[in-house]
Amino acid sequence: MTHTLPPSLLLASVVLASPVWAQAPSSEETVLATVEVSAPRLARELYATPAAISTLEREEIAQGQQRVRLDEALNRVPGVFLQNRDNFAQGQRIAIRGFGARAPFGVRGITVMVDGIPYTLPDGQAQLDAIDLDSAERIEVIRGPSSVLYGNASGGVIDVTTADGRDNPGTRLRMGAGSDGYQKVALQNGGVQGDWSHHISLTALNVDGYREQSSTEKYLLNAKLRRELGSERAMTAIINLLDNPRSEDPGALNAREVAAGRDQAAPNSIALDARQSVDQQLFGLQYEDLAVGDGELYLKGFIAKRSFEQQLPFVGSSRLGYQRDYMGASAEYHHEVALGSLPLSYIVGVDVARQEDERFRNRVNAQGVVGEQLAKETQTATANGVFAQGDLTLSEQLTLSLGARFDRVALDVDDTFLADGDQSGKRTFNEWSGSAGLSYRYRPQHQAYVNTGTAFETPTFSEFANPTGGGFNPAVEPQKAWNREIGLRGYIEPLAMDYDLALFSVRVRDELVPYDEGGRTFYQNAGDTNRDGLELALGWQLADHWRLNSALTLARYEFDKFATPSERFDGNRIPGLPEQTWVNQLTWENLDQRFATLETEYIGDLVADNANATEVDSYWLLNLRIGDGWQLSEGTRLSAYLGLRNVLDEEHYANVRLNGTFGRFYEPALGRSVYGGVELSF
Repeated sequence: MTHTLPPSLLLASVVLASPVWAQAPSSEETVLATVEVSAPRLARELYATPAAISTLEREEIAQGQQRVRLDEALNRVPGVFLQNRDNFAQGQRIAIRGFGARAPFGVRGITVMVDGIPYTLPDGQAQLDAIDLDSAERIEVIRGPSSVLYGNASGGVIDVTTADGRDNPGTRLRMGAGSDGYQKVALQNGGVQGDWSHHISLTALNVDGYREQSSTEKYLLNAKLRRELGSERAMTAIINLLDNPRSEDPGALNAREVAAGRDQAAPNSIALDARQSVDQQLFGLQYEDLAVGDGELYLKGFIAKRSFEQQLPFVGSSRLGYQRDYMGASAEYHHEVALGSLPLSYIVGVDVARQEDERFRNRVNAQGVVGEQLAKETQTATANGVFAQGDLTLSEQLTLSLGARFDRVALDVDDTFLADGDQSGKRTFNEWSGSAGLSYRYRPQHQAYVNTGTAFETPTFSEFANPTGGGFNPAVEPQKAWNREIGLRGYIEPLAMDYDLALFSVRVRDELVPYDEGGRTFYQNAGDTNRDGLELALGWQLADHWRLNSALTLARYEFDKFATPSERFDGNRIPGLPEQTWVNQLTWENLDQRFATLETEYIGDLVADNANATEVDSYWLLNLRIGDGWQLSEGTRLSAYLGLRNVLDEEHYANVRLNGTFGRFYEPALGRSVYGGVELSF
């Protein structure tokens, strides 16, 4: 049975959207504070940006939240879908317009940037476990392919900026606790002294977990130290340390096991003690000079080490790990010139990065005993890109944006385990990406835009795994995407309402899709896929203390051409993606930190396999957050918050494993849960 969006929901979306088209001209409009975005690399005012971009500020990220997982903030961004919030061993899966949904764990197809450092590796995979949401000041999300900006694995961009002490000085101690053994402590300190500014954030997280075999223990340090070198120059050092000694993996269940007990773990997860451990250190150094000739120069460099070990929940080649060295650098020059009589703002730059993994894999028997080594190899990925992007102001209202980028991505496997033969291999990809957009600001606070662009995405090392042996799977190639988009955004002053509407259509060739064989996930190119949809975000200030935010996504994700030697899936839905989501947040707040937010989430039905034989029902969630604050003395303040998730105790799934073996598709989500905390700031 196929589930569709409830008629009442669809009607409500039309009613909410109607004021956008009914707006009458006004002789005077309230001028809002200018919003500037920088995730597109060429910093510009939002209303001059011809792309679908969402921005979240500190209050939207932090207010009444645990600040543990990205979905807490990003669920209000249309076009974005997150799964796996409760399995820390597998990590959250993020999809933007369907890109990234294929990942069994971690992030694919999306560029993740934190303070200018790419958390997406040269081979296209990314981890989110070292992002410190306690110190996050801003998150920008580019919805749609953007290889022209960042190269490989750019179905979209998530750009996180953390505090540096200049805007939010002082010390904060925050303690939280809640259901299923949730405990968290966060300590932050920041400030300015002369030419120096700093911000340090230290967090400790412990969770027992709703299901068996799902506990986690994690410690995170995020620090920035900035030195002003005069009025136009500055140097910033960044340190990020992650210690995750244990995150357990409860695995996926089949329908019979779910019916017997939603909180149980898969049998093999317990028998084999499925889990992971991570230890990571990152150091970055950034230099900015705002007076290089008539332009601005930005230089960035970083180096990171990551030690990882994991026990997967199946018997066989299931103990794996790696020692990773990851480093990179970038240089950007921003300039403004006149092209004839027309102003031109442009950026040129270069990105380089190198990833080297020393990987191993061992056999594990049914009793959990680690046996013979099955693989040992060095995986090296290098990525080099050069890019240019420019905005040509054709008139006060009209801006033309063009961009181009060339990337060279080289993937190399050096097999040092020769008992099964030499499985070494090398693949090199040379890829061009381009984009063009036109922005028309037909009113001071209203904009229409169109854009088109191409993107590419190479398989990651894990997606190059060869089902017939080691080395590269010679049958797997990069996927290519062509994106087309039209959008409207603005502020309707009589209604105190801001709106963001985008219509998109993406065509993908050689789509990478997963399939399961013997408990392991492998990948193949699935021909062509189509992604078409509508994204609508509304923010409505109903009264002085009341605000409604709404994010609606209506989409269609389907295989156009996809056949295996034994089956055809033409016209089927792409698994793992709901085609309707709707999030609403009604917030009341006054001037002294007292607030209450009632949130509803609708997640449409989805399919779990390429054949569309397994369907997962839609569901609604109701969440509540409240908080208050008190001034204890001059400069000292105490605040408290309380959150209820899934107030109606709705049974649903936190994650759906795609094309699961033996019907193991389901990772049940926890039911009704509560958390709370206090924060002392001084």
